[in-house]
Amino acid sequence: MKFVHISDLHLGKRLGEYSLLEDQEYILRSILDHIAAESPDAVLIAGDVYDKSSPSAEAVRLFDDFLYRLSALVSGVFIISGNHDSPERLSFGARIMDGSGVHLSPVWDGFVKPVTLTDELGAVDVYMLPFIKPVHAARYFPDAKIESYTDALAVAISAMNIDPDRRNVLLAHQFVTGASRCDSEEISVGGSDNVDVSAFDAFDYTALGHLHGPQQVGRPSVRYSGTPLKYSFSEARHEKSLTVVTLRDKGDVSVKTLPLTPLRDMRELRGSYMELTSPASYRDCDTNDYLHITLTDEDDIPDAVGRLRAIFKNIMKLDYDNTRTRRNNAITDIAAVEQKTPLELFSELYERQNNRSMSCEQRNYTAELIERIWEG
Repeated sequence: MKFVHISDLHLGKRLGEYSLLEDQEYILRSILDHIAAESPDAVLIAGDVYDKSSPSAEAVRLFDDFLYRLSALVSGVFIISGNHDSPERLSFGARIMDGSGVHLSPVWDGFVKPVTLTDELGAVDVYMLPFIKPVHAARYFPDAKIESYTDALAVAISAMNIDPDRRNVLLAHQFVTGASRCDSEEISVGGSDNVDVSAFDAFDYTALGHLHGPQQVGRPSVRYSGTPLKYSFSEARHEKSLTVVTLRDKGDVSVKTLPLTPLRDMRELRGSYMELTSPASYRDCDTNDYLHITLTDEDDIPDAVGRLRAIFKNIMKLDYDNTRTRRNNAITDIAAVEQKTPLELFSELYERQNNRSMSCEQRNYTAELIERIWEG
């Protein structure tokens, strides 16, 4: 049985002043072309369909059109809600759509009933587990000891009563320990949202959403498909793709990826104003791409953005790297900062201001406070 796995469409997303709806419409057409060529049995969409829990009308229309065209190509479509989605809104009409082969995960109530597909080798059970937190699991399993995201997933999966002799597929939207993140993703305090990959041992394939870089975690059968588009400059070097999964006999799984080419790429350019405006520097590049430009001139260029936009139409970000900015700490080791959690950054600030480390009580209080603010 063949599946196409995609996730994190983030329909309706904006980057600053730029709406990405045109880019998203283009990449969805490319995905449909790949699906038509591959002829899979079903498509797995692992959460974050929308960028906001209350998506714009344009984003809803775009997904409606995509789903209509997709359902004409495959007999099964499976969709779960991610942390950006509203489970209630996304699951609207789920019971009606089930009859047409479009399966939307309902609001999670502690139990997941599989949808069973069949091929010449027998049954494949597909389980749809939307994004959940420990507090959600504790509500439905009050007697279980649930202290972490791993505990929450373990309890949720144990309630599925999985048949180990059948082929089993899971859609989930979580952060699995060991995966690589980028700055366009929401990060929980102290890495508290980590889920151990062992939580998915019962499944022949786990279709993950949440992280934007395509990657396997621990083994090829536990995989993030990644976003179909780049959604921050931390993703500029990503090679976006969709994932094709083939299940043969129990335990025999093969995975391949198909590249996705965007309408406009996202790139970073660096150099002096004269270097970047020289025809030789941009002759072989697409000047319609979304750009982060770093100028190395010692003196500020008057109306640099306006003048550069005469060549590069979509400048999303412009900054300087020169003696002045380095002296003022305007440019720092951003990569090192991005690897730290909000709690670690606050702890460093506290220590610099007070010349002593935070106590355990202070750290616990701060972690809880940051978590509440983050969720709000």
